[in-house]
Amino acid sequence: MLQKQAPAAFAALAVEGRVEDYGTVFEVPDLEGDIITPGAFTASLDRHRQAGTAPRLLWQHDPTQPIGRWVEVREDARGLRLTGQLALETQAGREAHALLKQGALDGLSLGFLIRRAESAGPGQRRILEADLLECSPVTFPCHPEARVLTVKTLPSDKEQIMTEQTETALASLTADLATLKQRTDALDTAV
Repeated sequence: MLQKQAPAAFAALAVEGRVEDYGTVFEVPDLEGDIITPGAFTASLDRHRQAGTAPRLLWQHDPTQPIGRWVEVREDARGLRLTGQLALETQAGREAHALLKQGALDGLSLGFLIRRAESAGPGQRRILEADLLECSPVTFPCHPEARVLTVKTLPSDKEQIMTEQTETALASLTADLATLKQRTDALDTAV
């Protein structure tokens, strides 16, 4: 039986407001002299997974302004990688999305509690373990490399028209194939 598949362009609609970014980069000091080590958030992320929670996605660290949720938070070789979904049904989520899309806001900042740290020299410390509470888009990030990488948006009007035309053509082709299959089946039965 033939099944209609949605064109790839429709998949983009499902991720509007999706953001991907780095909340911090490992082994690079931030503006306050903190150096986050690889694995510093491992235990915290494990606790979040076990509890079915995630660090909060807040607006400029304001606990009264959640703007979405982090759907994936993981450590990779470079740093703490986050993928979030902005709540576009809210005014704050839409405003954050507009500023992130425009590039007027591209910094990120972590909110965490230090569990273990050691001196890394004058004015610096190495954070060995921390509880990750939240990560926020901010105007001025403490870590120069904590940046938003991508922001997903709806297709343009031209892309939307092309998508609609593609869907219409696909529906017509699906109907033609179904008719062809019926005729082929009828010939097989007659023989």
